[in-house]
Amino acid sequence: MAKTAKKAAKKPVVKKAAKAVKPQPKKPAAKPKPMAARKQPPAVAKKPAAPAAPPVDKERFTLYGMLGSGPTYTVGLMLSLAKYPFSYIHVNLREGAHKQPDYLVKNRYGQVPALRDGQVYYVQSAAILQHLADELHKFDGKTEVEKNRIREWLLWEWDKLAVPVFRLRARNRGLRQFGDEVRIMYDTEAKAALAVLEIELGKSEWVAAKRPTIADVGVYGVLRYVAEANIDLTPYPHVSAWKKRFEALPGFGTPEQILPMESRLL
Repeated sequence: MAKTAKKAAKKPVVKKAAKAVKPQPKKPAAKPKPMAARKQPPAVAKKPAAPAAPPVDKERFTLYGMLGSGPTYTVGLMLSLAKYPFSYIHVNLREGAHKQPDYLVKNRYGQVPALRDGQVYYVQSAAILQHLADELHKFDGKTEVEKNRIREWLLWEWDKLAVPVFRLRARNRGLRQFGDEVRIMYDTEAKAALAVLEIELGKSEWVAAKRPTIADVGVYGVLRYVAEANIDLTPYPHVSAWKKRFEALPGFGTPEQILPMESRLL
């Protein structure tokens, strides 16, 4: 019993109090970065500005010709469509000015038109159209295939279309004389050429490419005069529609609007 009393007399165990936790100071909130320090999206590189078009030289081109000449109108029309100014020298064919020595040095064939480009003279309207397209980079072919098609149509135009149309026109104006048999021959040839053109323009809006080229300029320079050759375009609806599209091009003008009756120097 004595041992049991000693055990009961032991001191009670006192638990130590937990240490007080000191409060930690709060970290200051992060300051927002200044605008300059923020990441900016990468700058988009600007495309270089297109080079400015070279200034137009008003003294560059001089066209020699006559208002009533279809080939002269064709060249003047090309310059008008290209929006390039030109001086104009009237050549009086009725007085034989195209056969005089001072003109023959410009055009060895004694014909109109002739075009002075700088110090060089160019002749034959189809060749002049090709020269202007190459120099001005307008109404030209963009690929070798297009360039070849344009040449084909320019050569075809003068071989098959221009000759009969201009011969019939000259007869109606009293400048050529031939009988009905020859007239019927030319009329048949002109209509055969128009039939070829009708088929082609039924496939495409323009003669040699998907846009107007000097092939269209050359062909229009002939078809402008079909009424004076007593040829009706009604049987050729695709040709008629093409003609209206061409006449709606910026820079288009009639012979009277483009070619003056007298010489004009810029």
